[in-house]
Amino acid sequence: MPKIVYKVCSIDEWAAALEAGVYVGSADDARDGFIHFSTAAQLPGTLARHFADRQGRGREGLVLIALDAAELATALKWEPARDGALFPHLYGPLDPSLARQCTPLEVGPDGRHILPGDLARC
Repeated sequence: MPKIVYKVCSIDEWAAALEAGVYVGSADDARDGFIHFSTAAQLPGTLARHFADRQGRGREGLVLIALDAAELATALKWEPARDGALFPHLYGPLDPSLARQCTPLEVGPDGRHILPGDLARC
């Protein structure tokens, strides 16, 4: 399994998590009972499918959080999701201090989110 997993969330959600010292997930995460993550290879599909309409800037924008999968320990489960691919799901709250990198996502002229060029090393 990949060493790094990623969470996409709003800048406001992440700011609130930093202030509270815990991230419990988005409304979609709460509905599903776990916090959704993606691998680097899964991010383009995740952004296109779930965040295409989220093209705000500033506090309304999105942030990409990179985390070491090993630090999430046994709370991280790899489960089949879209097209049977295994996606990382976190069962429990996330300690925001585990974030290795937080990158605001920009939107390109084609309307798609631009991922960092060094994504594999995030």
